[in-house]
Amino acid sequence: MTAPTYSPGLHKLLTLEVTNTSKLTRSDLFVAFTASILQKYQLEKVGLSIHDFENQSFTIAFCLKESHLCVHTWPEFNQLTLDIYLCNYMVDNSEKVREIAQEYIRFFEATIIKDFEINR
Repeated sequence: MTAPTYSPGLHKLLTLEVTNTSKLTRSDLFVAFTASILQKYQLEKVGLSIHDFENQSFTIAFCLKESHLCVHTWPEFNQLTLDIYLCNYMVDNSEKVREIAQEYIRFFEATIIKDFEINR
């Protein structure tokens, strides 16, 4: 008997370019926007870590019951990296990951430099 295949989830890694750098220096805006994303997509936060750097860039990690959302900004280069991973053994969250990525692209009014998807 063959065991059913299992794929824990989709891991999306983005590098984005932003022309308006104000959202790359305001960690509070990212936290508020992400709170609305978590509510909209019914995701459960289990931890949050925020670090604001001297140059006003920031690194934020939302630990989720379903995995994580992380961002790192570089306003001096008009760029950010975004890491979205949702896993769930009961449902496939792949489309949810892609939709969340699009929400962040719109939020930052960004263009995609790199876009990787890893099926875990």
